[in-house]
Amino acid sequence: MHVRGSHSGAAQQRVTSPAWAVVLPVVLGVFYGLWAASIRRHGGPPTLENVLFGVVCGAIVALACMVLHQIAHLLPPLLRAASWAGFTGVAVGFLYSQSGISVLRCAGTALAVAALAFVTFFYRYYTTE
Repeated sequence: MHVRGSHSGAAQQRVTSPAWAVVLPVVLGVFYGLWAASIRRHGGPPTLENVLFGVVCGAIVALACMVLHQIAHLLPPLLRAASWAGFTGVAVGFLYSQSGISVLRCAGTALAVAALAFVTFFYRYYTTE
């Protein structure tokens, strides 16, 4: 039986496993793409344009999530929380903008979501390091 020297090493290994680094962003991208495509069609029948829009949106979100996951551990807790909060705010704001709401309302909602995400992520990173 191999025992690690510290608990934080085991936790770090668990968080950066290939399953979390690939599967979670892909699943997030699929759900995001489906959600974006359904908002974009405004209740009408699915079209090729909606499907392509959903695939592109999902791929961008999955790729951005993978890249952010790879580089986030290099940042201090404050910047790491800010980067994940920015990602979350932009993603939610973009989805909300697809519903035809005004730009100011989308920006306000995105900022509110990003602020809540920042508080949540910062608390998690600050208390676990």
